[in-house]
Amino acid sequence: MAKYFDVHPDNPQQRTITQVADSIRAGALVVYPTDSCFALGCQLGSRDGIDRIRSIRRLDDRHHFTLVCQNFAQLGQFVQVDNDVFRAIKASTPGSYTFILPATREVPRKLLHPKKKTVGVRIPDHTVAQALLTELGEPLLSSTLLLPDEEEPMTQGWEIKERLDTSVDAVVDSGDCGTEPTTVIDFSSGEAEIVRKGAGDPSRFE
Repeated sequence: MAKYFDVHPDNPQQRTITQVADSIRAGALVVYPTDSCFALGCQLGSRDGIDRIRSIRRLDDRHHFTLVCQNFAQLGQFVQVDNDVFRAIKASTPGSYTFILPATREVPRKLLHPKKKTVGVRIPDHTVAQALLTELGEPLLSSTLLLPDEEEPMTQGWEIKERLDTSVDAVVDSGDCGTEPTTVIDFSSGEAEIVRKGAGDPSRFE
């Protein structure tokens, strides 16, 4: 049965954030809020977490997982960013964007796109997500909580708890965080390619 954490959206309770971070370090799969919608998250190297996310969302091996990072310095450890791309991403973060970039050796092979050797990265503009990332001290391996055969992500923490009670270990709820996923920009070729238009304004990359 999943634990349910009701967290203040503007002043997250540190004790609760620490408890959630500790559970992630211990291998938990959690649902947490972001600036686009709820996401599934686990520790970067958790094989079990990756497999459970794939199972919940019925994902194939071509799916781009996302490393949700606290800041740009952390992001730079996991992806290769040249000067032009650096400026474009820096100007757009934190925010509702996911960037697909060539991965560094810090990224477990299981997370990489099998042919491109790329991974998604993002820096959320969300108080609770940032508090959790700060406490964790490393990126959260994440995927949007969009269930198979459903067009929109769920928005209510209590509903997520009911639906995924035996599939996840914890649900962190700080209120509705919307149904629109991030805008996805693929920079793996060096040029910006808009893969998905979502919550972030895509016009700056067009």
